[in-house]
Amino acid sequence: MASPTSRSKRKAASPTAERPIKQFRHALNGSGSSGLNTPDSEAVGFVSKGDHDQVDDEVPVFYPTQPADSAEWQATIENVVRCVVSIRFCQTCSFDTDPACASEATGFVVDAERGLIVTNRHVVGAGPFTGYVVFDNHEEADAYPVYRDPVHDFGILRFDPKSIKYMPVSALPLRPEAAKVGVEIRVVGNDAGEKLSILSGVISRLDRNAPEYGEGYSDFNTCYYQANAAASGGSSGSPVVNIDGAAIALQAGGRSDGASTDYFLPLDRPLRALRCIQEGRHVDRGTIQCQFLLKPFDECRRLGLTENWEAAARAAFSTATNMLVAEIVLPEGPSHGMIEEGDVLLKVNGEMVTQFIRLDDILDSSVGNSVRLTLQRGGVDREVDVAVGNLHDITPDRFVTVAGGSFHDLSYQQARLYGVACKGGGVFVCESTGAFRVDSADSGWMVQSVQHKKTPDLKTFIEVMSQIPDQARIVITYKHLRDLHTLNTAILTLDRHWNQKMRLAVRNDTTGLWDFEDIGDPLPPLPPKRMKASFIQLEHTSHPAVADLVRSFVRVTCVLPLKLDGFPRNRKWGMGLVIDAEKGLVVISRAVVPYDLCDIWITIADSVLVMGKVVFLHPLQNYAIVQYDASLVDAPVMSARLSTDTIAQGASTTFIGFNRSGRIVHAATSVTEVTAVSIPANSGAPRYRALNVDAITVDTNLSQQCGSGVLVDGEGNVQALWLTYLGERNHASRDEEYHLGLATPTLLQVLSQIQQGSIPKLRILAMEFRAIAMSQARIMGVSEKWIEKIAEANKHSHHLFLVSKRTFERGNYPTVLLEGDVILTLNGKIITRVSELDVMYDNEVLDAVIVRENQEMQLEVPTVPADNVETDHAISFCGALVHVPHLAVRQQISKLHSEVYVSARSRGSPSYQYGLAPTNFITHINGKPTPDLKSFLEAVTKIPDNTYFRIRAMTFDNVPWVVTMKKNEHYFPTMEWIKDGSEPCGWKRITYESNGKAVEGEPTDGMMPTNGDDNGDIGDEILE
Repeated sequence: MASPTSRSKRKAASPTAERPIKQFRHALNGSGSSGLNTPDSEAVGFVSKGDHDQVDDEVPVFYPTQPADSAEWQATIENVVRCVVSIRFCQTCSFDTDPACASEATGFVVDAERGLIVTNRHVVGAGPFTGYVVFDNHEEADAYPVYRDPVHDFGILRFDPKSIKYMPVSALPLRPEAAKVGVEIRVVGNDAGEKLSILSGVISRLDRNAPEYGEGYSDFNTCYYQANAAASGGSSGSPVVNIDGAAIALQAGGRSDGASTDYFLPLDRPLRALRCIQEGRHVDRGTIQCQFLLKPFDECRRLGLTENWEAAARAAFSTATNMLVAEIVLPEGPSHGMIEEGDVLLKVNGEMVTQFIRLDDILDSSVGNSVRLTLQRGGVDREVDVAVGNLHDITPDRFVTVAGGSFHDLSYQQARLYGVACKGGGVFVCESTGAFRVDSADSGWMVQSVQHKKTPDLKTFIEVMSQIPDQARIVITYKHLRDLHTLNTAILTLDRHWNQKMRLAVRNDTTGLWDFEDIGDPLPPLPPKRMKASFIQLEHTSHPAVADLVRSFVRVTCVLPLKLDGFPRNRKWGMGLVIDAEKGLVVISRAVVPYDLCDIWITIADSVLVMGKVVFLHPLQNYAIVQYDASLVDAPVMSARLSTDTIAQGASTTFIGFNRSGRIVHAATSVTEVTAVSIPANSGAPRYRALNVDAITVDTNLSQQCGSGVLVDGEGNVQALWLTYLGERNHASRDEEYHLGLATPTLLQVLSQIQQGSIPKLRILAMEFRAIAMSQARIMGVSEKWIEKIAEANKHSHHLFLVSKRTFERGNYPTVLLEGDVILTLNGKIITRVSELDVMYDNEVLDAVIVRENQEMQLEVPTVPADNVETDHAISFCGALVHVPHLAVRQQISKLHSEVYVSARSRGSPSYQYGLAPTNFITHINGKPTPDLKSFLEAVTKIPDNTYFRIRAMTFDNVPWVVTMKKNEHYFPTMEWIKDGSEPCGWKRITYESNGKAVEGEPTDGMMPTNGDDNGDIGDEILE
């Protein structure tokens, strides 16, 4: 399982020059470390969006052994370590440049009386934060953000000093003026995931530009100090102390190429912010929306710096070797039209300025006023008056969630990175899930318009979205920040039934939390109207009846608002076959419709779109039957004629399929093989797979290009469905898909019952069978007499079936058949074909003749009902989604430890932070057994909010373990999902408030479970 990792000392690439590389995607940075209480391991990087905690510096680096510290240094370190804390934290959702994550870092106390801690801004994050700090004596306290700088890499956390009872809380003094080249330093922090590490170095430089980290958060408009300390993951926020025990800088980043170079943030701005907070004043931060870089005099001369100004600068600052040069001027900002890229800054308000620290001082004290800048452009002096704005005004402090997506105004961080205007460019999508999942994009795109109405900012976007009814088809236009030249258009179906509420979250710097507010109830969907459409005509077919089959195909799109049953996708489409046009019945692969907590949209003739519902899910044979309202469609839809004859190997047939683009293709071909399907189980996250069914292959390359289609005879009778079968996840983190045929006679009995208005009540043998050849059967003990009977019974295929794996059943069913048993007959019929196992679907007991350990035996084998194998109840708790182990789990496991199975979890949640992983079984809460969902829900709703509780769990591989977890109802409320046919969408939701009270509907606070959650599979999510 992916354990939370150390929030690394951020890694910068090592370009030959210090110029930021704009619009170039660097590898995301981080350093992995073992998580807490995590008994199993899992590679990091299994969701489609970027992970800040991936390992990026795999090259081993060996540093010289450092000499033992002097007695003076040892005394200093003893005082410092009492002020240093380890920060364990979550960023609970994606916001601005930060993805949701769980990690750890370092901070240090700077005000013991008020409980203030300085750490990095990339630790505190721009969005919702939860965390706690651990002191050197292993006492802990909850931590809340009180300040995060809009630009510079520092933030301030607050804790309650009274909660630390067994050691005096002391603070480190901040002395930014003590940082000088040659000063010996110690970096004291949570290095590489360790509780405490002390690394030594010497400051070698005070004037490097801030490192660039690619598309994520990057500091700018400041200098950084440089030293050789070799800090790594978890050291973010460590104090850089001198021998006097004063913090002179803040650990913030380093090189990613194996060098031991570290970068430290000067403490001038953190000290000013701290004093403002201590005095109860707002921390104003000035900006003219222009990024400067430090450039050496030789480069400034090439830009046009004249000799007299260089002499003046060197005279004013004898050690200076750089001047400030404009690098990026944001369009429509205060500097636009006043400053140009390449301008050399000479003076501010008549004072010569060559360093960032002084420039920051002036701008921060001039918010709301203007500053006069003296610049040199190509050797020509210029003076301009530029208005100074407040950085907090162009840093988003709120976001809105609607239809599953999250949105906020563009931040100065993103605007600076891509050189665009902060205001009016559209609404930034920080969480691209739900209805707003487009083009496999997680974030980084800007909504320009919705339903032909411009959305330049969040306020306008909210107004537009509040006027759109549920289930409406809307047109949006958007631009991606990485490609602002292209205006993209997408058509989305708005979901305001699974995600009913439009909620606004606003940052509260007093409490350190984000306050949620309902700002718009959904408008009811408009009544559907009957629509007219016509089908295309298929040319050059073997028979007109084959061409008519075009009228039996419809496009089925399945949208899954919640990840259940280990299914890896959140949206899938395929072509379904209409099997009853009058009743609107369509058969489709279960790789498209895996479960019924979903929206089904059916497109007829590429023209009419109607909503559908799931009618039937076959437990083993990989098909589902969905239904639409046929009265809404005015089109010549035709019921496909299903053949009653089983297609045989070598038979001629016509293949009609739909390729990946949804285009129809066809070819005359023949059946190459009819054999039992054998799809490998997915070990990472068990999910539905077809069992005990024959699969058909054909002799045409088109068959592997098409995931949907049919095999049809010359008279237009459908002999087999062509379906996608979901397989295992391969080593390249891609889901294997198999395209195979399913003979139509297997559907006829089920279809007949559904057409008569009843849902089939199938029974199954709870086991997986595997075909064995006669040579193997002899060794297993099958007699020559039986081998002769088998040869006589099936002259085309001589094999039997062996029980390869038993399914663990939830009920008290007797164990009759065992692994290794060879099936000879069922109800008196010799079983030589998989289709002959279908006798199980209609019988409660089967008379079987088997061979077990060389002994022929007669047994009465009970079947089990298959009408309760689908998930109908799920609970979201602390970011974990739990439900009864679905059939795929029970097919792979030999013992069921509990009926509370972790199916998925949210990044940035307590479950993710503390290591509760998908495929775990929860057996106890606070020592009380939780054998089922009812007892689990009773136990967890009694736990007070923001308190620790114990979970005893069992891994999929039968390894028991215990974890302590802190409940967080504010961001991750407890919710129940219950299948209920009386509800419009088929499922009822119940929210449990912090006092345990059950309230029907969605919660107001917190993050809703989404289809982007981690379900245990490793790799990027693929949308089709």
